[in-house]
Amino acid sequence: MVEDGGEEEAEGESGEMPAAAAVPRLQRCNGFLPGKEAEDGGRAAPAGGGERAAAETEAEAMLSAGGGRVETRLSRRRLAVLAVFSCYSLVNAFQWIQYSILSNVFAGFYGVSFTQIDWLSMVYMVAYVPLILPATWLLDARGLRLTALLGAGLNGLGAWLKCASLAPDRYPLTLAAQAVCAVAQVFILGLPSRIASVWFGPTEVSTACAVAVLGNQLGTAIGFLLPPVLVPNTPNDIDLMAHNISIMFYGTAIVSTLLFFLTGVVFEEKPKYPPSHSQAVLQTVPPEDYSYKQSIINLFKNIPFVLLLISYGIMTGVFYSVSTLLNQMIVTHYEGEEVNAGRIGLTLVVAGMVGSIICGLWLDYTKTYKQTTLIVYILSFIGLLVFTFTLDLGYLIVVFVTGGVLGFFMTGYLPLGFEFAVEITYPESEGTSSGLLNASAQIFGIVFTLVQGKLTTNYSPRAGNLFLCAWIFVGIILTALIKSDLRRHNVNSGIMNLDVKAVSGDS
Repeated sequence: MVEDGGEEEAEGESGEMPAAAAVPRLQRCNGFLPGKEAEDGGRAAPAGGGERAAAETEAEAMLSAGGGRVETRLSRRRLAVLAVFSCYSLVNAFQWIQYSILSNVFAGFYGVSFTQIDWLSMVYMVAYVPLILPATWLLDARGLRLTALLGAGLNGLGAWLKCASLAPDRYPLTLAAQAVCAVAQVFILGLPSRIASVWFGPTEVSTACAVAVLGNQLGTAIGFLLPPVLVPNTPNDIDLMAHNISIMFYGTAIVSTLLFFLTGVVFEEKPKYPPSHSQAVLQTVPPEDYSYKQSIINLFKNIPFVLLLISYGIMTGVFYSVSTLLNQMIVTHYEGEEVNAGRIGLTLVVAGMVGSIICGLWLDYTKTYKQTTLIVYILSFIGLLVFTFTLDLGYLIVVFVTGGVLGFFMTGYLPLGFEFAVEITYPESEGTSSGLLNASAQIFGIVFTLVQGKLTTNYSPRAGNLFLCAWIFVGIILTALIKSDLRRHNVNSGIMNLDVKAVSGDS
């Protein structure tokens, strides 16, 4: 058998089982099918003890009967798939934040209130909630390639519609264009864990998920940095403002169109060989045995997942709210510092990108999902408190530092939540669990943005941030209650250990 670290074209013993022999063995090793309850109530066997030994003994007997082993290989195409996805996810995130970081500029250009500009960000959150279940059903029923093409295509369509909204009386059109980009987001945010699981091996899956999330974070970072540079505030020259906005809009449209065509060229449904034993298990299950409705029911019966669903929604909703209102918070205490507000947002997200990669590498190395998630949650709470009480000191350099620390932990949490969810819900669809996590984040994001915006306007940025701190504290408690049941890791570890025993016995 070619080991997980080998390339798709690598030479080695084939070891591929006949399909008829492989199916019963893998299904029984797994213990339960997607969309159906486990025989023991939906729980996978724990990592250690007699149950694992019994499972390995049973699977070894079936191995002998089947006369072969399942072949796993890594495809070189996986890197191209990850790169293209990360790029068009980047453009989608850029389009989300490009209005909010210039809220005073766009409010003046379109002649609307700050609340109406905030809705250009919140429409991303509003659109996600009712569309996530149809989108995850489409991902499970029609596959990865079609979902990726829809995300990239709608992203480009929304960008071109924005190019038609370059007039002060066309706010409704720019809102409609942003709504199209928001629909594209529904087909994007749930894919990182699916791409990582379907294309990457067990020792790199968490890092791959972190890189996929990284693309979205990088788009947010560029959205903080580039728009204030491209569109300086020129309230006395609306024509110049429109020209500057057109440069940003047309550039985005051209890039997103190119990425749509690249998606069509690069994306395939899955690699020729499964990259891991957990994927091999899932690929042997006949499609007719899968029930999307039952999968949703199973997820909501999974208490650890429900706790994670709420805690992930709180943390990510806080990040959305802080990102949306960052310009208003900074300008309140540092008048005329729109460009530096963007740079502070850039610092927040870039630090979070570093945090994401470090957390992904750490998870691949240690598999300490709950411990890492809880520690990052606590440090995010401390970071937000420090940011809150240093925001009005009058020193921008302090805001840069505290914003960077906050971003390192808060944004670094995002891939942790995705991967932890996949582990405790295996073998349910990665797209469904990730989609529900994102739906929770959008709901909390809408509520937090509205309440924090109101508190910031009526009282001060400190009042709004303290409201968010209280909710993060609740999230810490919920995270501590999550029971860590690493189902996917147990399957990969058990079968890999079994293969070593089988080779030794044959020798």
